[in-house]
Formats: sequence, C-alpha cells, structure tokens
Amino acid sequence: MPPLRLESITAGGDCAVLRVAGEVDVCTAPQLREHMIHLVDGGVLYIIADLREVTFLDSTGLGALIGGLKRLRPCAGSLQLVITADQILRIFRVTGLDHVFALRPSVQEAVTTDQHWQATVTGEGHTAEEWCRRHGLP
Repeated sequence: MPPLRLESITAGGDCAVLRVAGEVDVCTAPQLREHMIHLVDGGVLYIIADLREVTFLDSTGLGALIGGLKRLRPCAGSLQLVITADQILRIFRVTGLDHVFALRPSVQEAVTTDQHWQATVTGEGHTAEEWCRRHGLP
C-alpha cells in the first residue's frame, strides 16, 4: 500500500493548494485532518485540495474533508476539491457531498473560479495558468 503523501503550495499567505496522493482511509485520514488543521491554524483560509492522485477514499477520509470545511466556514474561508477519478467522484455524488463541496476538474479552474484566489495569484503577477504551470499543477 503506497503511503499517503501530502504537500502544500501556498500563495499569498492565506491560500494553499493541498496535494493529496495515495489512499485516504481509516489509517491515513488523521494525517489529512492534522495537515488541514495546521494550514488553517497558520492563517490559510482558502484551500484547494488536489485529490487527482487519490486512489481510494473511505468515510473517514470524507470526514476529514468535511471537518476541514467546517473549520474554514466560520472564517469565511473555502475548500474546493479537484477530482478527476470517476470512482472518487462517484463517492461524492452517492453521498450528496457534490452539493456541499465545490468540485473542480483542475487546479487552474479552481483558482479561476474563486475571486480571492484570482486576486492573490494576480497580485503575485501571474495568471492562473502561469501560476499553476509554475507550481506543476496542471
């Protein structure tokens, strides 16, 4: 079983892309939860969770994502999810969580559709496309 990999790429100071790869299950979901808590406690309010490399997601993984969203909402923050795998998308549709989370097909679209992200990236002198390419986020 491949280990869970978590990597954060920050922008501005209050924006971060959280790249998640591997299986998010009862054993690894606490790592995801703690990483999200660490980001929020560090001042990040706008998170794009890039789940394109997630190979498995169970209910504890969903719980970690829901917990992150609940932590961000009182601060007027946001959590967008980038998902391309049909089996992962199906989980969100079956549970109705596709109506709770903003699901995007790419990091670039997530950046482009969020006004705060767009302003942050533009403030750094980049378009969304340039910023994503610079950070290896197609």
